Amino acid sequence: MTPPNISVVPNPISSGSGGAGSPPPPKASATLAIVVGVLAVLFVGAGLLLRAEAKRNKVTLAAEPKPVTVIEALPGKYRATRTYVATVEPWVEAKIGPQLVSAYIDTVLVRPGSAVKKGEVLATLDCKSASAVAQAVAMQARALDARQKAAASESVRMQGLVGKGFIAENEAEQKAAQSAAEEAQVLAAKAKLLGTSLEVNDCVLRAPFEGEVAQRFVDPGAFVKPATFVVTLVDRSTVRISGEAPETDFAVVAPGTKVKVSLVSTKRELEASIVRRSPSADAQTRTVHFEIDVHDPERSIPVGTTAEVRIDVGEALAVTELPLVAASIRGAKASVFVVEDGKAKSVSVAVRGEAGGKVYLSQDLKPGSRVVTEGRALLNDGDPVSAKLAPPKEERKEPKKDDKEPPRPLPSSSASAPPSAQSAKAP
Repeated sequence: MTPPNISVVPNPISSGSGGAGSPPPPKASATLAIVVGVLAVLFVGAGLLLRAEAKRNKVTLAAEPKPVTVIEALPGKYRATRTYVATVEPWVEAKIGPQLVSAYIDTVLVRPGSAVKKGEVLATLDCKSASAVAQAVAMQARALDARQKAAASESVRMQGLVGKGFIAENEAEQKAAQSAAEEAQVLAAKAKLLGTSLEVNDCVLRAPFEGEVAQRFVDPGAFVKPATFVVTLVDRSTVRISGEAPETDFAVVAPGTKVKVSLVSTKRELEASIVRRSPSADAQTRTVHFEIDVHDPERSIPVGTTAEVRIDVGEALAVTELPLVAASIRGAKASVFVVEDGKAKSVSVAVRGEAGGKVYLSQDLKPGSRVVTEGRALLNDGDPVSAKLAPPKEERKEPKKDDKEPPRPLPSSSASAPPSAQSAKAP
């Protein structure tokens, strides 16, 4: 059987041939736009990536130079000094009060700061009872004295009658013994009178030496007894500056050593010598007592105040001078950072001393070396640094007392007027 002959007719729409009802073909411009956009995005991304890579720090922080401030070490001279805190004491000091009697204060004739002469009355006590007892003892002693004189005369007469046989010898001896006993009673009464006289004299307090009244403890009407003080008297014609030194400085405070004394109370500077030194150290503090005498006839140095005693020890040494902030001190060594060839080098140097915010080192550290002062806490030996030289500090000059301050110009009327008046005057 022969298959039928089927013919296929092409579809005009799917064949792509132009026709009145077919859509237009895609344009090449859209494809080009997409390609350009993709390339632009890739180009921008690559640019941002390159920019980020360019700004990335590829050098470690440890390898970067660290900013520091340096100064130049200065040459100088240093002499070791010992400084001791001492006390200014009067040459003589007495706390005056009654010694034998207890009574009420009648008068106190002096105040602190009063100058008195030796023997001058300072205070009196109400001692009426002591005066009455003294008078009674005096009368009793007078009566006993009269009786003793009569007995002595009678004994002499009886001795004359014994030789003539008018009285017995035993009777004359008894009268002589009675006269001797009454004489002893007279002496006892006089001794008692002397004791009561001391009590009466104790009621008047007198200055034992010439000086000044430093303290007054009581006023009239107060009751005092032995060991109660009424006033304190001091003699400042010569003052004693006494201090304590460590036992290791026993040779430093030898008598005759020249010292410089700074009086804290009056801001005076004195030069003197050590006069006395204790031969032994204190058992508890292990310190040695020393004293300096300063003659002050004008009595211008207050006592009971503080003084600083400075003693130079040894000879002056050539040293290298640095501020304390530039060094770390441990024991007798100081550690500093010296900048050489753009790197920090740690150096250990012997310490000669410290004074006034400065440290004095041995000249193993050469003067002129550049030493780090700021930023040293973050440094290690061999770190690269970026050094900035600090300018030298100028010493501040204090104005002299004789320098007079130039007169200031008087303010103008417009400047002195109140704000409301100024705004009213403005055009």
